[in-house]
Amino acid sequence: MTHAPQHRIQVVAHRGASEDAPEHTLAAYKKAIEDGADALECDVRLTADGHLVCVHDRRVNRTSNGRGAVSALELADLAALDFGSWKKGPAWHGRDEEPDWEFRPEDREDTSVLTLERLLELVADAGRRVELAIETKHPTRWAGQVEERLLVLLKRFGLDAPAAPAESPVRVMSFSARSLARVRAASPTLPTVYLLQFLSPRLRDGRLPAGVRIAGPSIRIVRNHPAYVERLKRNGHRVHVWTVNEPEDVDLCVELGIDAIITNRPAAVLHRLGRQLS
Repeated sequence: MTHAPQHRIQVVAHRGASEDAPEHTLAAYKKAIEDGADALECDVRLTADGHLVCVHDRRVNRTSNGRGAVSALELADLAALDFGSWKKGPAWHGRDEEPDWEFRPEDREDTSVLTLERLLELVADAGRRVELAIETKHPTRWAGQVEERLLVLLKRFGLDAPAAPAESPVRVMSFSARSLARVRAASPTLPTVYLLQFLSPRLRDGRLPAGVRIAGPSIRIVRNHPAYVERLKRNGHRVHVWTVNEPEDVDLCVELGIDAIITNRPAAVLHRLGRQLS
C-alpha cells in the first residue's frame, strides 16, 4: 500500500538513514540524501575542547570502540575511534538480507566521529534543499554553552537568523524548554521544536512553551492520544513525530495530518507516502 500524495509530509532521516548505516556517521547522512530525505536529524554534544559532535548518547560506548563521556573527551580522542564497524551485519536490525551499507576500513571519514560543522558542509553541497533538525541533548555539564556554540556555528554558515521561521532550513529541537528559550532569546526567528516523550497533564490542551510553534511528540503519544494532534493543530502548532518506522504508523501520521515524520527508514517512508525518490 502506498498513499497518493495529499499534503506534503516532510520526511526527516533520524540520525541519518540509520537503519542502513551507522547512526550519526557521514555514511548515514549521505545515504539519507541519496534516498531523497527532505531533512536530516542529528543530536549534538560538546567535546571537552569545545567542538559540537553528532553523538546521541552521553557516552561513546554503544556506538564506537571506545569508552567515556563525550564531554570528557577531546575531538582528537573521538577522531581516533571507530564509529562504524559495530554495525556490519543483518543481525543488528533483524533482517535476512544484507544491508545496503557495508563497512570498509578505507572509508575512514564516513565512519569517523562527525562534527556538526562537517554535516553542515554536506548539506550545503547536497545540490538541493535539505533541511536540518538539530537536537540539543540535556542534561549536560555544558549548560548554555551548547546553544551558544551552536548559534556561532550556524552564523558562520549564514543560518542563525532567517528572515522568518518558515524560511529557515534549520530548526533546533530539545526535550528541554530551557534550551529552546536560550535559542529563541539569541535568535528569535530560528524555529524551535519541543520534543515530548510523555504527555504531561499541563500540556494535554495543546499548549507549548512560550515561543515554540512546533511540537515533537513520540509515535507512542500519537498512537495513544491521537486527539492530542488535533489540539496542537487547533493551537496553531505544527507536529513533527518521532521515530516512525512501521508502515501502520506512517499511515496514522497521514490520517492525522502530521507535518513531518522522523524515521530511521527514509526510503521506505517515502515509498509508503507515494513519493518518487529525488
